[in-house]
Amino acid sequence: MALFSLLVAIIVERLKLLPARWQLDSGLRWYQKQMFTDSQLGTVGGMILALLLPAVTVAVALWVVNGWFWGLPSLLLWVALAVVCFSHQYQRRLFKRYVQAACRGDVQASFHFAGELDCSECLDAVSERELGSRVGQSVAWLNYRYYGAVALFLILFGPVGAVFYCSVRFFDERRQRLGKEWPVVHTLLYWLDWLPARIIGFGYVLCGHFSNAFPRWCQLALSLDSKPREIVTEVALAAETLPEDEDVPVSVQSTLALLALSKRNSTLLITILSLLTIFGLVS
Repeated sequence: MALFSLLVAIIVERLKLLPARWQLDSGLRWYQKQMFTDSQLGTVGGMILALLLPAVTVAVALWVVNGWFWGLPSLLLWVALAVVCFSHQYQRRLFKRYVQAACRGDVQASFHFAGELDCSECLDAVSERELGSRVGQSVAWLNYRYYGAVALFLILFGPVGAVFYCSVRFFDERRQRLGKEWPVVHTLLYWLDWLPARIIGFGYVLCGHFSNAFPRWCQLALSLDSKPREIVTEVALAAETLPEDEDVPVSVQSTLALLALSKRNSTLLITILSLLTIFGLVS
């Protein structure tokens, strides 16, 4: 079910078939506002409950429909949850606006949309060329956060794992954007990303320039203190030769190159999942 659900989710996401109000982040925003106050999320118990409740709800739903009608309800639930977890039109829209701004030479708008795209990065004091490289790294990171890591959790732990990861990611991003001091969530997300970031980073090694990227991957991945974002972005940068095309704006060249690398990595992940499914290692 993992392979089928993943393929359907990717198709729906690429075709932009899921309305924004049905996407997971929209649902989680409603869930946060309706179920928890800021004071409750500021406590360890409240935050743990907020993180666990969506995944527990999914686990109960899967348990209830297990075995019904030859497994058809379970399959439909797998597919529906995968589609919801993989649909992120807001990020796609921001990236499109960044590229459009860069192509028309609007530097101020380029910096604005780049900052909106990745709230963890400060991009105020960089050149246009460096902006392209930094946004390219952000694209590699966001591709990991919104697709690669979610796919790995779906493959390894099913919809429960995917929903749990997405919930933790959502609350950590809300914490950053709102400037809140919510406990647990940032540390938990760090450890959830610890192994998947190394796996996806090795995918970049295989998809790009192996001789350049493999030493960098070994240096970062074998260090217990390396941050997940550093592993993904630095290995991606080492794996891809950044072009210098005079017909393409400077602030877009590196971005598009690293985006192409991320797409190759996603294709590699699906290929490996297909082989694991054929050999019966993944259901």
